[in-house]
Amino acid sequence: MEINWIILTVIFVCAIALIFYLVKRNMKDKKDVIETLNEPEIEDKPKVEDEDEN
Repeated sequence: MEINWIILTVIFVCAIALIFYLVKRNMKDKKDVIETLNEPEIEDKPKVEDEDEN
């Protein structure tokens, strides 16, 4: 019966660690999305080719 408690404790600790990892990753992804949406929109301008390349 004692082995069952050890296994349950390990599973519980792993579940807690997974939850913290997912929350941290979600916050990072949310921050990246917010930064992307807040960037000013830049219109596509035609590229000017350098004359020296020819």
